[in-house]
Amino acid sequence: MSFSVAVASLLGLCVCLLLISPAVSLTCTSQTLNSNHKFDQCLDLPTLDSYLHYSYNATNSSLSIAFVAPPAKPEGWVAWAINPTGQGMAGAQALLAFKSNSKVIVKTFDVSSYSSITESKLSFETWDLSAEATSNGNLVIYGSMKVAEKADKLNLVWQVGGQVTDSKPQMHDFQPKNLKAKDTLVLEKVTASPTSPSPSTAQGPEEGGQSPIKSTPEKGGQSLIKSNHLALFFGLLLFIAAVFHS
Repeated sequence: MSFSVAVASLLGLCVCLLLISPAVSLTCTSQTLNSNHKFDQCLDLPTLDSYLHYSYNATNSSLSIAFVAPPAKPEGWVAWAINPTGQGMAGAQALLAFKSNSKVIVKTFDVSSYSSITESKLSFETWDLSAEATSNGNLVIYGSMKVAEKADKLNLVWQVGGQVTDSKPQMHDFQPKNLKAKDTLVLEKVTASPTSPSPSTAQGPEEGGQSPIKSTPEKGGQSLIKSNHLALFFGLLLFIAAVFHS
């Protein structure tokens, strides 16, 4: 292969890699969500390739979220929950999404125990619930909810499963990555956000311990993506120089 052909091929590869769609990025800060939803903060959750985008409105004690995760299998489900009474799955109030007749739907489940998962209205008010699938296989849950007044933290639980039967989620795996899918979200006392409307002005309510996660820029990892791109660029330059001198 001539030098000019090698250079052209490598430069083309470099451009393609640098233009990878944000939708398949490994960090929440560069993910592209539905244009109708905007959030103040985002977090790379520590397991199950999951991400949380959220806005907290301290004025009316409401939280708006987008939870992004891949189901264990294409026909599976993803779930995100708040546990008002403790840590872990038992007692969690969950939003769960899966595909039904080529459409992604979201339902609410009261997880009273590990052996009892009941579709029901949650213990707190929810509204604007919806879900969608992305081109790279993720499912996204959108929703807003009322949280305890003056709450400073929330116990979070999330999970993914591989099968849904008769609109009922089947048991998820009990691998270490599944068992670690819980943490504490520390809420920042930010000003009122337009993405977290008051329940009275929303479209209407839906009938349906580890170290705390803090919403700091480091959790997003945007700088990691940039540094990876730079490393790739300089690596290609070194490779081109080696080809030139060979």
